[in-house]
Amino acid sequence: MRRFLKIASIATAVLVLATAGVGYWFYQHLNGNITSVSLTDGAGKNSAGQEKADAFGRTPINLLVMGSDGRTSAADCKLGGGCSKTGVQTGQNADVEMVVHISADRSNATVMSIPRDTETDVPSCSNPKTGASTPGYHGMINSALAYGQACQVATVHKLTDIPIDHFVQVDFSGVVDMSDAVGGVSVCVDANVYDTYSHLKLSQGTHTLKGVAALEFLRSRHGFGDGSDLGRTYAQHIYLSSLIRKFKSAGTLTNPTAVYHLADAATKALTVDTGLGSVKKLIGLADDLNKVPSKRITFTTMQTAADPADANRVVVGAGAKTLFATIAGDQSLTTATGATSAAAAATAAPTATAVPAAQITVDVQNGTGISGRASTIVEELTGKGFNPATAGGNAPAPAATTTLTYGPGRQGEAQTVARTLGLASSHLKQGTTAGLTLVIGADWQSGTTFPGGKSTPPPADTKTALGGSHAQTADQSKSCAKVSRYRTVAINGIPMTPSQAYADARTKPDSDA
Repeated sequence: MRRFLKIASIATAVLVLATAGVGYWFYQHLNGNITSVSLTDGAGKNSAGQEKADAFGRTPINLLVMGSDGRTSAADCKLGGGCSKTGVQTGQNADVEMVVHISADRSNATVMSIPRDTETDVPSCSNPKTGASTPGYHGMINSALAYGQACQVATVHKLTDIPIDHFVQVDFSGVVDMSDAVGGVSVCVDANVYDTYSHLKLSQGTHTLKGVAALEFLRSRHGFGDGSDLGRTYAQHIYLSSLIRKFKSAGTLTNPTAVYHLADAATKALTVDTGLGSVKKLIGLADDLNKVPSKRITFTTMQTAADPADANRVVVGAGAKTLFATIAGDQSLTTATGATSAAAAATAAPTATAVPAAQITVDVQNGTGISGRASTIVEELTGKGFNPATAGGNAPAPAATTTLTYGPGRQGEAQTVARTLGLASSHLKQGTTAGLTLVIGADWQSGTTFPGGKSTPPPADTKTALGGSHAQTADQSKSCAKVSRYRTVAINGIPMTPSQAYADARTKPDSDA
């Protein structure tokens, strides 16, 4: 019996050591897969912006997800095409750009797509890897990636004023490998579709897309909406919503084999910033996102308008700046039930209508005698989305008590400022002159939240922030991609709709065949 127990103990010890060894090898293997690049090298120390903690010391996470069109490997050349004459290429554009915002309290998230055709100002950058540099220019937002991932991050921050904490980049082959690793993603199209450019061909209804078929769906711009990049972003949201639901479903992340294949594929497929350059850090990010219920993950697309100088390009449209400020200010676009937040939140007094921060200008006056107090509060307000015209200076005389004076009809604006700074209603008073004047008194000598007060984000103006943005939440499982009704594709030089092309291409197998 003793001999048996001794043998069993040795066997158990060997099994434990072997399991630990495999686990260590697996961890090191995954870490070795990861490619990481600095968030700011070549673009400047402060080029990505900086997050500010909330009243409880928590910070949100803003992640820029980039899908590259680069044909920088034989695999990507085969998938993307266009290398028959040039061979493997060195340049790349960020044809997919999404800002993923996870709130400081991890209760909600927003995913905002920026169309690749957006014209904007690209800042001065240099690519540490290739040596390519630019003094800055006005052009398509996706082109900044040619000067390095840090330049693309800096360009998005410059456009939106949203601090970017991390980035993740994936290429063609990475999309294929990851879609295979999860066993395919379920999507729906509302009509037969054949995009002769991306080669996506699907019948009306629901399909599970793997590998190349998933890439064709994500790349299709002529198949959906009006045939522009806007239609593509809407379809991508449907795909990603389905992917999120699959990750959160029972069984997906509890199957060791599935987790291994997914982790191996993901770490090989992604280029990340050095702040995410380990398995532990990537798991932490995934865990933060997993805390957010699907019904509180809002997908939206930056509002655009036609570029007056080029009909094939777009510029920032009405509502986009409010959407940017909402994200930068860590304001939720949904309620706890998943419904769209109202601009007039329950925290506002019933006698006044809440006003979004972007519409409010405050005259901040320092009555403490302490140098820099006004500028500190101005920076706090503008950083949370208040009108950039907000400015500071010295008060006419020293003040013992902090007061926020508002003009006729400006009570709602004053309440928004008060909620942001943690001021009780006893510090608000109505005056006779227009506008808002905040006098910082001796009772508030440091910090950006009034002593004893609790800073809370002002209510989001969702009517403006989401107007025309094609917003949806990740729990909407019945959403179908809208196939273009325009003649956006062609066969043998004959323009036709994607549905007409589907009917004409009878011999071509469907993408999920």
